[in-house]
Amino acid sequence: MTSYASKWHRSLLIAAGVNLLLATTAMATDVTVWCWAPEFNGAAMNEAITRYTAGHPDVKITVVDFAKADLEQKLQTQLASGQTDGLPDIVLVEDYGAKKYLLSFPGAFEPLTDKIDYSQFAPYKVELATVDGKTYSLPFDSGVSGLFYRSDLLEEAGYKSADLQDVTWDQMIDIGKAVKAKTGKPMFSIDQNDAGAIRIMMQSAGSWYFKADGSANIKDNPVFKAALTTWVKMLQTPDLYKAVSGWGDYTGAFNNGDVAGVFTGVWMTGGIKGNNMSGKWAVAPTPKLAGVDGATHYSNLGGSSWYVLASAPGKDAAIDFLKTEWATDVDFYQKILVGQGAFSSYLPARNGEAYSAKDDYFGGQAVWADFSDWQAKIPGVNYGVYTNEADAAVTAQLPGLVAGGSIDDAIVAIDAQLEQQMQ
Repeated sequence: MTSYASKWHRSLLIAAGVNLLLATTAMATDVTVWCWAPEFNGAAMNEAITRYTAGHPDVKITVVDFAKADLEQKLQTQLASGQTDGLPDIVLVEDYGAKKYLLSFPGAFEPLTDKIDYSQFAPYKVELATVDGKTYSLPFDSGVSGLFYRSDLLEEAGYKSADLQDVTWDQMIDIGKAVKAKTGKPMFSIDQNDAGAIRIMMQSAGSWYFKADGSANIKDNPVFKAALTTWVKMLQTPDLYKAVSGWGDYTGAFNNGDVAGVFTGVWMTGGIKGNNMSGKWAVAPTPKLAGVDGATHYSNLGGSSWYVLASAPGKDAAIDFLKTEWATDVDFYQKILVGQGAFSSYLPARNGEAYSAKDDYFGGQAVWADFSDWQAKIPGVNYGVYTNEADAAVTAQLPGLVAGGSIDDAIVAIDAQLEQQMQ
């Protein structure tokens, strides 16, 4: 028979165990992440969470998915209100909007300068998240640009891979006209209302709509004038492209074989590989601006990064999580490249197996390795606060320019419209 003393002793042990469990639960840290695109950003984040929490069971990390516009509106409203309750610990921010948040809401985001080894990331990504010597982001995916092209159609027109390694946009126009003449296919699909080409051209030469101090950089900017002039020349060459409207028409043109190529960000790789034309595609460096000092073949379109809110209750755990998985784990980046097509701005990732692999779809080209090399050379620029407004000012002038209007007059009008938006 069990003695009363034994029962009492067992009760004490049970109580101690309960108290220990409660104490452990109380010490657990909750981290909330806001992002968009669950199949891409969310899936990559969940992979990182699985890896991290396996060794940190005391940290619970939850991803909350939004539509991109809804996330941006909610974050903007919350930060503007000054109320920190309800904000996440980690939030995904599109690179083009980073400076808007950092400058509009000083103190809202935690600087990570002393926590992350930024020498391991693409320099242009680090620069765009740096204000007054402090860097705030954990750089995520890159939008390093390239020229995707149908190698079979270019060969039919008399061009080989070597012919596309060091071309200017002016030379690309001539190549496109030859492709159309020989194959009947325009080189590109182009939506005149999309200013992505202007962005690619400007950054490739180390310039943007804004100067380092955030002021407009439209008038007296030779890079902007060269980019606008080149883009208008392309739009005035009907044999170069198929005119499209909207994302579906744009992507459908090259996925359906209506055009011979597309110049865009690395994130388009997965879409191109879904068109059942294995062995008929290749990628070349982005064409460069002719006659422009500092012009390169390396640029960017798109991309986003992770930011930690300074007010976050789980801030320390959030930073440790980002540092442990997103700033050191090369194998993690191989996994999300294969699984989600997430091309990393973490430079050591290019030494992994997935990044160095040759791809039969692209004729045996090691496309990820090439993109990695190009990414490391992208010039850093200041995206500023009003990039979308600058895009709108540019596209408003394009119809008149294509019809033969003055580039100089258009630049004056673009500058005036942008300055008005910035007041």
